[in-house]
Amino acid sequence: MTRSDVQAWLDRYVAAWNSYDRASIEALFTEDAEYQYHPYDEPLVGASAIADSWLGDQDEPGSWSASYQPHLVEGNKATATGTTSYEDGRTFWNMWEMEFAPDGRCQRFVEWFMRQP
Repeated sequence: MTRSDVQAWLDRYVAAWNSYDRASIEALFTEDAEYQYHPYDEPLVGASAIADSWLGDQDEPGSWSASYQPHLVEGNKATATGTTSYEDGRTFWNMWEMEFAPDGRCQRFVEWFMRQP
C-alpha cells in the first residue's frame, strides 16, 4: 500500500459512512475482516457484520464532518489520524490502525479516539 492508496481508502470510508450504503461499506472490508471500535473490544468479524453495525447506529445526515490522513504506511499496514466533528460541538481526535489485504480491502481495523474536552 502507498500513502495514496491509503488516502483513497480513507476517502471511500468517509463516503460510505456518509451514505450508509451497505454495498459501499462492505466493499471496504474483506469477508473475514476484524473491526474494533475500541482496542479492548471483541472484534466484529466480516464485512457483513461491520455493515450491520454501521447501519444499526447511524449518525444523522449532515450532522458531522470528518477528515483523515495516512500517518504511517509500511507494507500492508497503516495508521491514520484525523478528526470527526459534530454539529452539537463534540469533536473526536482519532487514530486508526489498519491492515490491508493484497486487493486493497481492509482486513483489520482498530479505532483509538479521544473526545476533545
